[in-house]
Amino acid sequence: MRFLKTLIWVTIIIGLIVFATNNWAPVSVSLWGGLRLDTKLSALVIVAFLLGFLPLYLVHRTQIWRMKRRILTLEGNQRASALPPPPASPPPAYTAVDSI
Repeated sequence: MRFLKTLIWVTIIIGLIVFATNNWAPVSVSLWGGLRLDTKLSALVIVAFLLGFLPLYLVHRTQIWRMKRRILTLEGNQRASALPPPPASPPPAYTAVDSI
């Protein structure tokens, strides 16, 4: 599984490098108040992607963390309720002295 995860990340990084080299053209972006930003197209696209991706990724990771905590709590409660009650102490043994 770790190999597959590493392979996916390497593929993504190689894809970003190929994208950046093929789109290394300067662009001018008009901002508010007459400001203009001169940057490379690949940097602009990658930053725009990250601005959309990172907040949703953080929400996703937060939900996974919350669900894992909830599952652990429920499993702990289930284990506590599934334990058998402690055995009752056996009645005292009958001896001949007690009968007198």
